[in-house]
Amino acid sequence: METAQPEMSIIPNGKGHEVEDSILMMKPLPEDTNQNCAQNVRSEGGERNVGESREFLSTTENKNTTGFTDFEGKTSFGMSVFNLGNAIMGSGILGLAYAMANTGIVLFLFLLTAVAGLSSYSIHLLLKSSGIVGIRAYEQLGYRAFGTPGKMAAGIAITLQNIGAMSSYLYIVKYEFPLVIQAFLGVQSSTSEWYLDGNYLVILVSICIILPLALMKQLGYLGYTSGFSLSCMVFFLIAVIYKRFQIPCPFEDYGTNSTNTSLVTELATGLPQEADSFTCAPRMFTMNSQTAYTIPILAFAFVCHPEVLPIYTELHNPTKRRMQHVSNISIAVMYTMYFLAALFGYLTFYGNVEAELLHTYSRIDPFDRLILCVRLAVLTAVTLTVPIVLFPVRRAIQQMLFPNKTFNWIRHVIIAVILITFINILVIFAPDILGIFGIIGATSAPCLIFIFPAIFYIRIVPNEEEPMHSTPKILAICFACLGFLFMIMSLSFIIIDWTSESSKSSGGH
Repeated sequence: METAQPEMSIIPNGKGHEVEDSILMMKPLPEDTNQNCAQNVRSEGGERNVGESREFLSTTENKNTTGFTDFEGKTSFGMSVFNLGNAIMGSGILGLAYAMANTGIVLFLFLLTAVAGLSSYSIHLLLKSSGIVGIRAYEQLGYRAFGTPGKMAAGIAITLQNIGAMSSYLYIVKYEFPLVIQAFLGVQSSTSEWYLDGNYLVILVSICIILPLALMKQLGYLGYTSGFSLSCMVFFLIAVIYKRFQIPCPFEDYGTNSTNTSLVTELATGLPQEADSFTCAPRMFTMNSQTAYTIPILAFAFVCHPEVLPIYTELHNPTKRRMQHVSNISIAVMYTMYFLAALFGYLTFYGNVEAELLHTYSRIDPFDRLILCVRLAVLTAVTLTVPIVLFPVRRAIQQMLFPNKTFNWIRHVIIAVILITFINILVIFAPDILGIFGIIGATSAPCLIFIFPAIFYIRIVPNEEEPMHSTPKILAICFACLGFLFMIMSLSFIIIDWTSESSKSSGGH
């Protein structure tokens, strides 16, 4: 049954009628008015809903409003930057050097700048829509724009996208963590010890680290772990820059002059290449068959949109301008780290860089202690990112299944346990599930980054303020079209890859 239209409760502040009319007619309110009013969402039975929906409502400094929202954002500006930066930063940074090798430095810098700018503009659309209706939840924006279908579409897209992201992070833990332990112990071959079994390690990490963090009530509490996670990635960046001046070009492949152990075979993902198969000179501009893949890689490297509104909700003294500053700083920091990691990784190996940068270092010396520490730091960063990504999924599930329920610890814990258990089962028993998540990512990510923010903005912002022929609305329409283009392009690449792989398999038989 469709959820009833929320009833508005107005807070006396001397502007009562102005506030009520502005909300019902969806007219923009002044910044100070937005901070001194709140919505009271009621269920069909007329009971006040101060539970799950409370985190979506406008917060305020007025003490009288706590009875309506039962929530006050307390997360500092810096912690919010850490959380959003951690949501942006993922394992994708390991593949950016490979992307630069297939585009050239100048083209890569242009594409990276364009994608970062588009991501910031997308967040602007979300915040503008959120500010007009006083809602800070992606699913509720969908409901306000298109009713129940809009809410369900946003909730499903967030759930699929973030489950895919969490699964990919745990796949890294499953396959990389045993190799790191094996290298630190100096074990020359795989053994049957439980601590070298990726399945056991994934379960152990999920229970001991991910689950306790995922059980926290508020996303803002994860600011400290987010800061530590980003510190691990900074260590990765410093190591990449340092190694640039330590590794000669052309480098000597470890696999070509030693009797490889099974560990070396597992760490090296590509076949040994001759030292003179590439030139030790950077290219400013390159076009090849892999260049087109760079655009989706860069676009998805800035996916953080499901986390933007929850972080906005918990921001202390929240305003659209303040949250936009949080977003811009986070994107700028990640932009800098992405470019430096790609540049120095590329300048170390040039055309011989692999799709996963750390694997290329392993081809030189799989027992390099610094690189092993870097791999462990990346594993730590990836692990600490999972709880951040889990929060929007739980919120989406609550909005789709329990839209009018008050906060309940039992339900909060059960959803987290079920999600983590489900993801662990996927990672352990479905080794080829990444292909399915590739399809999901190619459809849900463009929706969350481009399509939904644009169409929600077009529907929510009243025509009295911005007519359809106005420049902001036209830009939003173009932005949505760009999202559809990204979706078609990404799906085409995946289908082409699947077709080529099946052709090779058929040819082999």
